[in-house]
Amino acid sequence: MRLPPLNALRAFEAAARHQGFIQAAEELFVTRGAISRQVKILEDHLGVALFHRHARGVELTTAGRRLHPVLTEAFQMMQRQVEQIASDASELRVICPPTLSIRWLLPQLETFRAAHPEIKLRLTTDFYSTKGFEAAEYDLGISLQNRPGRSASLQVLPLFEMVLSPACAPALLPDLAAKGPAALAQQRLLHESPRRSDWPTWVQHFGVAQVDATAGEVFPNLDMATRAAVIGAGVVMADLVLCAEELARGDLVLPFPEMTCGTPDGAYALVGEAEKWHDPKVVAFRDWLMAGPCAAALSALPQ
Repeated sequence: MRLPPLNALRAFEAAARHQGFIQAAEELFVTRGAISRQVKILEDHLGVALFHRHARGVELTTAGRRLHPVLTEAFQMMQRQVEQIASDASELRVICPPTLSIRWLLPQLETFRAAHPEIKLRLTTDFYSTKGFEAAEYDLGISLQNRPGRSASLQVLPLFEMVLSPACAPALLPDLAAKGPAALAQQRLLHESPRRSDWPTWVQHFGVAQVDATAGEVFPNLDMATRAAVIGAGVVMADLVLCAEELARGDLVLPFPEMTCGTPDGAYALVGEAEKWHDPKVVAFRDWLMAGPCAAALSALPQ
């Protein structure tokens, strides 16, 4: 049996819910006669009366009482799904690690929301799982350019380089500046993660053999290691973009400003499924990122 016309089902559901044709007509912006005709079309299609019609109005028949809750639930389900799909279409899901979020992305994010109020941005400030970027969970991720095992379906757009150089509180500067990089061997090194990969990268790049690059204090993130350096607890391997505020204020200084290097991990990068790369909300975020936050980051790097 063919399904009845949708307009007839909608008219009946509204009339049954309001227990009358007049209120149903007002809800659906049609005339009472139109509701009556649509209900009659449905009754003819089913071969059964759905309303008892009498002088006082209408009353559902047994068949009408059976059909009414089924249609109400069906229309509610359709409405919920349509609303959810529309919401998903306007939502942009981005994941960015905590330190990069707090020190670079979050302070500028309101300018994106102001420029694109039609896009609901959902930012997750968390580390990536052992699987790396999960396209089923996020539309975009901000990560490092070179990550082993990354899916070939992902497109990677470099944003700005991670540039490293030792940084310390001003009180430690005279001794380091006078004695040169070898003096770091007498300083407490502050590591931004238990991997201790920050100092070895710089030490190996410049061949400072006197320094044990794995010695010193370990912190869970760059934010905490930087704060420790500000209070004079040691020397941190500064990311020049992420530590730009402390360097600009003079809370931290670079004892060897000409000695900067990148990392094997490459630049910070925007990551996403290639098939989503031309989605309007992805394009809007990418263009904003390049014109605003990335431009600001590049201005913090040595020219």
